[in-house]
Amino acid sequence: MVFSRYSPQATSLSRCKLTRLSTAQTNLRVQKIVTVVAVLLFAIKITAWWLTASVSILTDALESTVNVVAGFISLYSLYVSAKPRDMDHPYGHGKAEFLSAAFEGSMITIAGAIIVYESIKSLRDPKTLKGLDMGILLVAITAVINYVTGWYCVNTGKKNNSLALVASGKHLQSDTYSTIGIIIGLILIYVTGWTKLDGIVAIGFALFIMYTGYTIIRQSVEGIMDKADTELLSKLVDFLNRNRSTNWIDIHNVRIIKYGSVLHLDAHLTVPWYLNVHQAHNEIDQLSALIKKEFGEAVELFVHTDGCLDFSCYVCSVSDCHVRKHAQKERVEWTVENLISNRKHGYIKEEVK
Repeated sequence: MVFSRYSPQATSLSRCKLTRLSTAQTNLRVQKIVTVVAVLLFAIKITAWWLTASVSILTDALESTVNVVAGFISLYSLYVSAKPRDMDHPYGHGKAEFLSAAFEGSMITIAGAIIVYESIKSLRDPKTLKGLDMGILLVAITAVINYVTGWYCVNTGKKNNSLALVASGKHLQSDTYSTIGIIIGLILIYVTGWTKLDGIVAIGFALFIMYTGYTIIRQSVEGIMDKADTELLSKLVDFLNRNRSTNWIDIHNVRIIKYGSVLHLDAHLTVPWYLNVHQAHNEIDQLSALIKKEFGEAVELFVHTDGCLDFSCYVCSVSDCHVRKHAQKERVEWTVENLISNRKHGYIKEEVK
């Protein structure tokens, strides 16, 4: 069957493509801002270190070099993930974001280890600090800029299902928290004159940076390995329970896979066996429209329809069924566990017969 370019199916497909393009362009634009900000903050922190000779500020500047490099890598990964699917990549290029986030997490962890090393050296041979007042002011400015940029990045990434943007935003926010700790340490040094506190503060926040890097690496690996997103599945199950149609006797074998900002959803939908092909497809269209309305147009659904069997009567709510073999005995409450199971709902003893 060939659809007209003005048919509802063609219009829906065009709208979905435009939405994906808009989402990809938004992600790319935000990452460009993040990269420019990273370069600016690095310059400010290097200036603050040159003025103070503080190892804490030096470690903060070293962490910013990671921001700069990771920013360009994330920018490239978003450019790649925004490419349309092709013969070699039928599901698109969204997985590039997971690789980018994994690399960024690795760099964060390595930067934390370098900071620990430099801090231990400073504890053994503490240096005289100078110009702390101006250094504190400059570092405080970077903290504010970092947090605002990170907050915007994380929120945009969550909205557009972009792990690369979320990773960049969390990186900036973790940098903010470590910077705040460094500022507190510098103020204490300024007041007390105890220079060894510089190295102690740097070690404490280096460990925090390393933990942040570890969590980003773990999430990236989980994405590459297509680990089930239980939080997203729970939201989907709750939404389907509140909007289920009478003809949707059963939904099972549900799978959700993320490819960058695109969600691929596979499922088996059980409908009354006497529905013709067009009627069954209309049920799929209703399901697709509901899910896209709730979770956005950047969702691809591959739904296989099953005709109901005799044992399905026990959980079927169709009131005017003229071929019913058994009375309904219960209404199955859909859960994550029974929706991801590759088994139709109903009484197994009837299935064996």
